[in-house]
Amino acid sequence: MRSFPIPIMLLAATPALAAPNIQGNWLTDDGKGVVRIAPCGRQMCGWIARVLDRGPNVPTRDVNNPAPALRSRPIVGLPTLTGFNPEAMSWTGGQAYDPKSGRSYRTTLSLNADGSLNVRGCVMFICQSRRWTRAR
Repeated sequence: MRSFPIPIMLLAATPALAAPNIQGNWLTDDGKGVVRIAPCGRQMCGWIARVLDRGPNVPTRDVNNPAPALRSRPIVGLPTLTGFNPEAMSWTGGQAYDPKSGRSYRTTLSLNADGSLNVRGCVMFICQSRRWTRAR
């Protein structure tokens, strides 16, 4: 009978910690839009897939963007999550762009125990979290 060194056996028995699978369509916390999250190279990104908010004052273009040249971009297809890298239990190092305000925030994405997505955005040391749910 052949035996293996203990470290190799421990490595084989220990599951690797990996960032959670956040790919898919997510309903925003306010229920006004759906963001599709998918790989973009080695990182994870998100784009507005659908706008559920209706009415005459709902913009169809990125009118609040601080860069005048980008204000004509359509909202649907707009990149809102960019540059997220896998960590042990989350996706970090990315930015979230809010087309309502035209601002970007340093953001971390992680799954909650109930399967919802925790979207935590920060400016300096002030942070806020939003809870997105999987869209069906």
